[in-house]
Amino acid sequence: MLNGKTVLLGVTGSIAAYKIANLASMLSKLNADIHVLMTENATNFINPITFETLTGNKCLIDTFDRNFQFSVEHVSLAKKADVVLVAPASANIIGKMANGIADDMLTTTLLACKCKKIVSPAMNTNMYENPIVQDNIKKLKKFGIEVVEPDTGMLACKDIGAGKMPSEETLLEYILMEIRFKKDLAGKKVMVTAGPTEEALDPVRVITNHSTGKMGYAIARVAMQRGASVTLVSGPVSLKPPAFTSIINVKSAQDMFNEVSVRAADNDIIIMAAAVADYTPLNVSDEKIKKASSDLSIPLKRTIDILKYLGENKRKDQFLCGFSMETKDLLENSKKKLVSKNVDMIVANSLKVEGAGFGTDTNVVTIITKDGYKEFGQMDKEEVAKCLLDEILY
Repeated sequence: MLNGKTVLLGVTGSIAAYKIANLASMLSKLNADIHVLMTENATNFINPITFETLTGNKCLIDTFDRNFQFSVEHVSLAKKADVVLVAPASANIIGKMANGIADDMLTTTLLACKCKKIVSPAMNTNMYENPIVQDNIKKLKKFGIEVVEPDTGMLACKDIGAGKMPSEETLLEYILMEIRFKKDLAGKKVMVTAGPTEEALDPVRVITNHSTGKMGYAIARVAMQRGASVTLVSGPVSLKPPAFTSIINVKSAQDMFNEVSVRAADNDIIIMAAAVADYTPLNVSDEKIKKASSDLSIPLKRTIDILKYLGENKRKDQFLCGFSMETKDLLENSKKKLVSKNVDMIVANSLKVEGAGFGTDTNVVTIITKDGYKEFGQMDKEEVAKCLLDEILY
């Protein structure tokens, strides 16, 4: 995923330093080239050998260390880096960065770096809220350095408040957002629908489907990482929302229609990956529900066709993509939907193909447009999302 990308991790003197070992491991599994620079105080919290073992690179601390790989170490690393994350960032390092102080390997390298810099403050609440620290944080932002807002909770000192470093997963998302993809969707607004909808039969039972939302969530995440401003309209799922996206939770098909129809005109690309329940119960009295022996005995009506509505009302410069889940005649049925719904693209897959369908981490899709179709083999859903967005853009 991060082949050919170089990540610099700056670790300073904070108890949260131990978390960065896990982050380094996560980055290594994504095939990033990771270099760790530590302040001398950071070595009191975690041994440099830990990072060297995880990254395969020498952990740098001393500016004047003669056992180096490059001619001028801090300059060479600075030129090589695609992104720098300083985490945990102590009040001391924040002050140095804000005021251009370069008195060790980490701060010297930071001054030489032209790539994106991300800082994750971690310190006691009183220190974090100190006006001097807050002023230094404002300076960092003014210089284009991204500051990760700390979490609020119980700190190592047992105080409760702001100053807790976010999870490694959160920090990884900041890195991926910056370097995973080129920003070919920058300036674009993308709306994605995902997951199932539920239609209540009574206070206990619902009509729904087996959608887990994994495909739609993967599309939203990849679109965000490619620079888009993403709105995700999601039915009931058990997935963690993608970072840096605006998420709107809905339950019924009517709820989804209400949200999508209001926002549709403001988006450049709409991708309907949700599996909408096709039927909703008619007004049925409690007495009839009590007498019903099965769900089939309850009168039903079709829900609104959201994709067709969007096709009938889309802007000329808007791209609309729908999904088609079939059990037979995949191409024929999907081509009919392309025309009848007035969409620009249909992403079709079959429930009968291994590795495709609901609940899997992979998918096997055929992308259909008016110009023809392309078949893709089994891929994980984020790879499918990448291919889908490539087809839309190029």
